Amino acid sequence: MDNPARAHILRGMEKMRDLLIVGGGLNGPALALAAAKAGLTSTVIDALPELTRRNAAFDGRAYALALSSVRLLRNLGLWERVADTAQPMLEIKVSDGRAGEGPSPFFLHFDHAEIEEGPMGHMLEDRFLRRALIDAMQEAPEIIQLSGDAVVAQKVGPQGVTLSLASGETLRARVLVGADGRGSGTAARAGIRRTGWGYGQTALVAAIEHDLPHRGIAHQFFMPPGPLAILPLPGNVSSIVWSETDETAARFAALPDDAFMEVLRPRFGDFLGEIKLRGKRFTYPLSLTVANSLVADRLALIGDAAHGMHPIAGQGLNAGLRDVAALAQVLGEATRRGEEIGAPDVLARYQQWRRFDTATLALATDLTNRLFSNDNPLLRAARDLGMGAISHLPALRRGFIREAAGLTGDLPALMKG
Repeated sequence: MDNPARAHILRGMEKMRDLLIVGGGLNGPALALAAAKAGLTSTVIDALPELTRRNAAFDGRAYALALSSVRLLRNLGLWERVADTAQPMLEIKVSDGRAGEGPSPFFLHFDHAEIEEGPMGHMLEDRFLRRALIDAMQEAPEIIQLSGDAVVAQKVGPQGVTLSLASGETLRARVLVGADGRGSGTAARAGIRRTGWGYGQTALVAAIEHDLPHRGIAHQFFMPPGPLAILPLPGNVSSIVWSETDETAARFAALPDDAFMEVLRPRFGDFLGEIKLRGKRFTYPLSLTVANSLVADRLALIGDAAHGMHPIAGQGLNAGLRDVAALAQVLGEATRRGEEIGAPDVLARYQQWRRFDTATLALATDLTNRLFSNDNPLLRAARDLGMGAISHLPALRRGFIREAAGLTGDLPALMKG
């Protein structure tokens, strides 16, 4: 950012803002836009330069946006910016088995036609959503973006929160929001401890081209070391999230592309014809980490800063966007009632709303990963029978479909139709 532009931005931050949002990834900008819709001002601070975030090429990340998350993006005016690059998820097929042996005869099949609302969700690459958020923030007069700077200290006072930046600048707001990921410095500086553990698994992530169309079907194939998700993208392309033990993943990640594909093929199967690698490969260590509190004095946590979980159900970003919609609604309602948005009782409403859902989802993903990421014959038999039973009970199956679409629980207004 050039000096005149930075000076202009900092002049706009001399006044007390409603929100200081630390983290310019996805959840932080989404909250700024949702808060702006409620009439609240915010400053979004990110350590990465804007050019780096805007020009990121495909890095392997793509998100399974539940229907409720799509509704949020639509209500924020974002969906029209990304709809052309999104792939509807029309079906989900879940199976169990071993590499090279194919799936067991027991499997789950979820079809969007069983619910009335339409596709269960859409697949969308990170790069398209990130650019849409940046552009939308630039068009919102209530939002200031500050890139290429880092928070080094935070202080809470009776009137608000003060942040000190690495550049020497000082910012003030009524509420501080941590959207700065699993290693949240915002949470650590506030003394919020975390509970969690590693899974001894690493996700291998890549885009795969295939000869045959995927027809909008997402696949989750459970194997003893961890699941392989095959997620449809526009065209004859799918994103894979392949969980392996740390040792095996490191060995596979070090292979040349041709050798990597040789170990992937028996796991991927031939149902989409010939496959080949598209672009680079990436690895991400897998763990569970949950903040022991979602709030502190004049502070709230959202997204991975509040809860980072296994990608086995593809709900990480969806859970973060629920945080966004819930916090924006709590703060907006408090503003309309004339309450102080940083008051403990106001922020407690956000924690009460999101705490149970967060804990339940974290527990569910943890238990699912432990149940399926093993080769115990008794557990294999029990889970296969369970999947077969669910497939033959329409009411229960529709319940799972609605859960995957994000249509259950106490939905914030921005996530309703």
